[in-house]
Amino acid sequence: MRKTRSRVARTLAAALAVGVIATGCASERGDDNGDKPFVFGAAGDPDSLDPSISSDGETFRVTRQSFEALIEHEPGGTEFSPGLATKWSSNKDATEWTFDLKKDVEFHDGEKFNADAVCANYDRWYNWTGTYQSDLLSYYWQKVFGGFKKNENDSLPASNYVGCEAKDEHTAVIKVKKATANLPGGFSLQAMAIHSPKAIEKYEKENASGSGDAISRPKYTQEAGTVAGTGPFEVEKWNKGNKEITLKKFDGYHGDKAKTDTLVFRTIDTEDGRKQALESGGIQGYDLVAPGDVASLEKEGFQVPVRKVFNLFYVGMAQEKNPALKDKKVRQAVSQAIDRQNIVDTQLPEGGKIASQFVPDTIEGYSDKVPEIKHDPENAKKLLKEAGEENLTVDFCYPTEVTRPYMPAPKDMYQIMQKDLENVGIKVKTHPMKWNPTYSDSVRDGKCGLYLLGWTGDFNDAYNFLGTWFAEPLKEWGFKDKKVFDAVKDSGSEPDLEKRVELYKKANEVVMDYLPGLPVSSSPPSIAFGKDVNPPKVSPLTQENFAEASFK
Repeated sequence: MRKTRSRVARTLAAALAVGVIATGCASERGDDNGDKPFVFGAAGDPDSLDPSISSDGETFRVTRQSFEALIEHEPGGTEFSPGLATKWSSNKDATEWTFDLKKDVEFHDGEKFNADAVCANYDRWYNWTGTYQSDLLSYYWQKVFGGFKKNENDSLPASNYVGCEAKDEHTAVIKVKKATANLPGGFSLQAMAIHSPKAIEKYEKENASGSGDAISRPKYTQEAGTVAGTGPFEVEKWNKGNKEITLKKFDGYHGDKAKTDTLVFRTIDTEDGRKQALESGGIQGYDLVAPGDVASLEKEGFQVPVRKVFNLFYVGMAQEKNPALKDKKVRQAVSQAIDRQNIVDTQLPEGGKIASQFVPDTIEGYSDKVPEIKHDPENAKKLLKEAGEENLTVDFCYPTEVTRPYMPAPKDMYQIMQKDLENVGIKVKTHPMKWNPTYSDSVRDGKCGLYLLGWTGDFNDAYNFLGTWFAEPLKEWGFKDKKVFDAVKDSGSEPDLEKRVELYKKANEVVMDYLPGLPVSSSPPSIAFGKDVNPPKVSPLTQENFAEASFK
């Protein structure tokens, strides 16, 4: 992230932060590497210790070390692998999913993991009421399973979840009404990780409250002591004053034990601060390394592995906010005005590439029949004239205090696009907003005419991209085109994978013919580790398992 304040001020603040970090860690470290805390520098604070009611990457980075789902992903890859289930299968219609569960698995609170525990979790989510039905809390449940047992809002979709049955102690069966491309991938989501039934009973004594954007999460999600999963680490404390969460090794873990006794996630909200903390030894790693810092860090001897491409960055267009965007010629003009190659060349790490559609080319379902959108300022001016929008003004929002795998420097990327748009005669009203909660809420509610956003895939299926944006009308896009929605929904409801891939290709072609926004790029984000570290395998899904990390 590029701050708006001066480079000198940034550097000074970072240096002060490093001083605090270095001082704070000195007394924690023992001579034995097992006792030495592994400290990772996070770009932002998590919002909850309960992944079920979260949807952001910084939360999941922490909770993934403590909670496990039925299905996981292979280390360093995108293929499914056993999680709490050793194997799984579905019936022919993909409406009944059977899981053979691992034996001798224990939760952090001493409870046994079994089929009843699986059903207790899925039934908990299905029976959510009140504030929990807000997509701020139940985003992933709604994306995968639809609504709830009793929807309290007419805008909620009907639930696709039928129920969960414990056939025996180590066999769970989850049923849905109709096939969806969100399964089996949805079973791998951190939001669907399994909690101890005893912990769930404690959860139910506290409720989320509020409505709209003013929602308060339950107390148990904000402090250690209640949440209990089955992962290699358990949460020990959350010191919000020092912006850090401490996890300790779970000795009762059913798999390979963590190689360090203590894992700390410490928030350092500037790029300079994270880099200098790594260089001083205050932290052992940090994510989303600025492209310009990769070479210098490697020259100093730090390890900077690069993830495989599994993300997409785009310019969203909210047609209700700026009605001129309802005209396809205007959307084409905006798209042709922006020099995406310049963004790739100047803002992204090596390996970044222009995106031709709303799915990375690393995922099955990518279509090679989508026409190229060329950077053509003169034709953009012509299109604006034909649309009668030669004096077009747009509201353009970009996020501050954030860095994302697909968007390493939001302000810098925004400024390039702003200049491009102004070069074809489009007047731009600039709206910088703090990422959480102002920016994300404003985009979701359709309050930004143009905006910068993106997506890192949760699992390896094109519907995880297309279905996220175009399965139904969303305020952030502000359009209602039945052809687009039908094409995407048809692809997502086809149980046969080969047929589904062909439908994805067609859906990509339909979406890009309509052009709801501009896919900009996909890029391989870097992650950095100290010289004395044996790092975990890096994941294209940003799902690193820090139990693998150790000191040399």
